Amino acid sequence: MNNVLTVHCALLENGVRHEIVQLPQTITSADQLPAALALPPRRCLAVRVYEVDDRYVAMIVPADTVPPAQVVREITGGQQARAAGEAEISSVTGYAAGLVAPLALPDELPLYVDQALADSADDGAVVYTATGEPGTALGIRLQDLLAGCAAKPAALSQRQ
Repeated sequence: MNNVLTVHCALLENGVRHEIVQLPQTITSADQLPAALALPPRRCLAVRVYEVDDRYVAMIVPADTVPPAQVVREITGGQQARAAGEAEISSVTGYAAGLVAPLALPDELPLYVDQALADSADDGAVVYTATGEPGTALGIRLQDLLAGCAAKPAALSQRQ
């Protein structure tokens, strides 16, 4: 199972500056990062996993955002889409459901990022995301994160 060490090593191998933050409380979902870190949701990212037709896709969004299945279907060109269940998420990503990091995901899992996030990547802002473990978060510049995960920008928030 992927965890904080997987994320840390992947970033070290590529020389990417980052910080592993000990959280003041344990979390069960990336949606809890804003409260745990006392930050606005746009500075904390979550990975949502969907089943589209017979394949899975992942979406990087602010922690308070859940793209509707219809939006995911439109973006991916699928016929049907639904949010994946916890067991599916863990099986597909190798992370605990709810704590999926946007790094060290399987190559065959297409990854999209909200266009609004991608557009703000040049400001040097640090964002926080899950690491696969309930007691830590990853702090990383958004542009470094997006470069490291090769996510495709998609108009997720504009379509909601």
